Amino acid sequence: MTDVLDQQAFRYSNDAEPQLLCEDVPLSELAREFSTPLYVYSKRQIIENLHAFDATLKASGKEHYVSYAVKANSNIEILRILAEEGSGADVVSAGELLAALAAGFSPDKITFDGTGKTDREIELALKANIHAFNVESLEELTVINNIAERLGVRAKVSIRVNPDVDAKSHPYISTGMKENKFGIDMENAREAFIYASKHPALEVVGIHVHIGSQITSLDPFIKAARSTVKFVNSLRVKSGIVLEHLNFGGGQGIHYRNVVKHPLLPKDELGEEGEYVPSLSEFVGAVLPILDQTGLKIIFEPGRAIIANACALLASVLYTKSNSLKKFVITDTGMTELIRPCLYEAYHQVAPLELHQGSTQRVDIVGPICETSDFLAQSREMPPLKRGDAIAVLCAGAYGYTLASNYNLRPRAAEVLVDGTEYRLIREREKVEDVAGLSEKEKALMASLVS
Repeated sequence: MTDVLDQQAFRYSNDAEPQLLCEDVPLSELAREFSTPLYVYSKRQIIENLHAFDATLKASGKEHYVSYAVKANSNIEILRILAEEGSGADVVSAGELLAALAAGFSPDKITFDGTGKTDREIELALKANIHAFNVESLEELTVINNIAERLGVRAKVSIRVNPDVDAKSHPYISTGMKENKFGIDMENAREAFIYASKHPALEVVGIHVHIGSQITSLDPFIKAARSTVKFVNSLRVKSGIVLEHLNFGGGQGIHYRNVVKHPLLPKDELGEEGEYVPSLSEFVGAVLPILDQTGLKIIFEPGRAIIANACALLASVLYTKSNSLKKFVITDTGMTELIRPCLYEAYHQVAPLELHQGSTQRVDIVGPICETSDFLAQSREMPPLKRGDAIAVLCAGAYGYTLASNYNLRPRAAEVLVDGTEYRLIREREKVEDVAGLSEKEKALMASLVS
């Protein structure tokens, strides 16, 4: 069985002048046809990642299922693939809910997360008869109860508890500590469960815990699992509240370094051993025996682990320049297409689409945006790059397009899905005139300028 963290889709060809492929398609071919910036996805990798996660859980012999975190990547065609493969969906907005329903996810496998659900979103989810709301506060319970009463339905709720566990990841993607806005702390969570159980318009079906993202250690997961199991068992014994499921969230880390390998491609300075990431089997083997002590159905909500390594973001080199301190490679792609390096100081491997012999150089790979923080890689050892070359930023499938912006009035990039030797456009590139909000008269004027 392929581990969910293994890279399968992107590799170099065995030619004298190696080309980077997505499945069986040269990425340079896609860059020429669709231009750059461009997100390229592997259908095979998406399916393999989901199946690996699902199969590892099924091997336990217990009732567990995967609920894909739509926030990681919400392209409707990708959602359709996951829905067809039997995944559930975890949504955080009305837009994500409608997309999940349109993509074919079964409502009874859709959960609604988020600290700030609007009344309209709650009403929409109730009418769709979703599996459960993951509730984040006592006041939210009251609001859901009132809306459910008005509609004459019962709302299924799962209360999110905050176990105060440090995920040891970037502070901006840590969600399970008291200083974070998420969930109800353990000291007050019992009150929330009792409160919900006394309201006839609420049906308490589960407990939810999620401690962060890109977690590369098992210890935080183990601590959170033990704390949650202790709470669930106490809730059953002391308060008589019996739940149906335990939603353990997501957050499993993936490899971002040395994802694609070739003798002409420099390895990251840390080396492969410098980035320990628990395998899927290690993760499941560590937490599932603990969680199963509750006797509840277990739900996992991976996002990054399903979609991140199934995508490469393609960019073209516009210019190179040097000063007394640095050499810069300036591309047509930057923080508007991938904000993670700027926002989280996140590392993504960068690889040329075509490899050539030559001395490597240490460079900053930057974008065209008018911000100093606009970079894809800093102080990175790279093969020689010149104007007109194209590069791929690996593992850009999670929080790439979904965090993209129109800053500097830049149109968001196109997206392409590869399936073996075939490929198709799954989202068109935005048009400048639409992004700028031009009137039809102004669009006509612009058309005459660019014709």
